[in-house]
Amino acid sequence: MALDKTSPQSPGEGRNSLASRSDIYDVNISDPRSELVDRGGMSADDVQQISALMRALGELRDAEQKLSDASLRFMKLNQTDMRALHYLITCENSDVVVTPGAIATHLDISTASTTKLLDRLERGGHITRAPHPSDRRALAIAISPETRKSAMETVGRQHARRFTAAARLSPAERETVTRFLRDMTAEIAITDQAWAISDHD
Repeated sequence: MALDKTSPQSPGEGRNSLASRSDIYDVNISDPRSELVDRGGMSADDVQQISALMRALGELRDAEQKLSDASLRFMKLNQTDMRALHYLITCENSDVVVTPGAIATHLDISTASTTKLLDRLERGGHITRAPHPSDRRALAIAISPETRKSAMETVGRQHARRFTAAARLSPAERETVTRFLRDMTAEIAITDQAWAISDHD
């Protein structure tokens, strides 16, 4: 039987053990001395509710990571490869001709790295190279029909279920969630933090 918060600790559950993985998102556990978060003006209920929200975000990240790991294993590709294929699918859906330069820009990688990526994907039968329809100096890159079908029917279909969750919200709720996510993104975005800037940047 699972232990609740009032149950005695089982052997091995001492001071150095958390009740569950989700406890790491509780601000009272992760920041007990308010070194990171000033919550002096918050009620205990507010702190508890915000911790629950952080826990939900953490659980979402965990689920997305597991989905990403599963997709990489299924497709036998790495993260950059998968991002390139996703880009090719969306461009194909929009009737946009993709060039190696466009892929390099989208992935923020060098020309040399792009060439290696395309060589690898072509050897695996995931993409095709063809003359660009309007620029004789460029190539047109397209995802192969087989890889597109495989990605769409597995990884793509699972990712699309997030839309179903969003559809269950009311318009006002979606506006609130969107505003919150954009606000959080702005808060944690790395700008000029010295510790996060590589020597090579």
